[in-house]
Amino acid sequence: MTDALLWAGAGGAVAFVIVFLIDGATRSGYSVRRHPVSALALGPRGWLQTTNFLVCGALVTAGGLGLFLAAPSTGAHAGAAAVAVIGIALVGSSVPMDPMRAYPPGTPEGDPESHSRAHQVHDWFGATIFFGLPLIALAHVVLLDDPVARAVSALAGVSTAMLSGWFGVAWERDDPNTGLIQRAFLVVALGWLAYLFASSIS
Repeated sequence: MTDALLWAGAGGAVAFVIVFLIDGATRSGYSVRRHPVSALALGPRGWLQTTNFLVCGALVTAGGLGLFLAAPSTGAHAGAAAVAVIGIALVGSSVPMDPMRAYPPGTPEGDPESHSRAHQVHDWFGATIFFGLPLIALAHVVLLDDPVARAVSALAGVSTAMLSGWFGVAWERDDPNTGLIQRAFLVVALGWLAYLFASSIS
């Protein structure tokens, strides 16, 4: 049971990245370089990214439960619960952002004067992911016993903290590389999550 949950979590983290990379690269009118992953939930093919958020978020949540069941200490239990929260935040991110910055095609450039309630909810869940994952990775430097896993967590924590800050600045400035920076964060962060799940399988 525990190993099955951990495999589910690892698969969900990897599948989420694969889906948004392929979908973004093949979506008409969408710029991988500029547009965020969440914008893929908009437009005629938006159901695919929405499903990606829901299914992979549920799988990561299941992986968090697997970590909790396999946890050897109270601290590890807290770390596992935090990972499950990230999975829930991915599910919550299925609430769509507002059209903006020329996507979907026909949308005006720039940001709208005000944001919908759905967009605000999406931002809250997104903030949980972008602030939470670096902290969780760094916390596992202390929580894990294996020196290799601790080193991997330290590297992931520092790099995702830097990428998260960079993404925040890029988003506010509508930097033309905003989409690439966000993808770099997600690849590293979710890659670390997949590693955490896989390395915990007995």
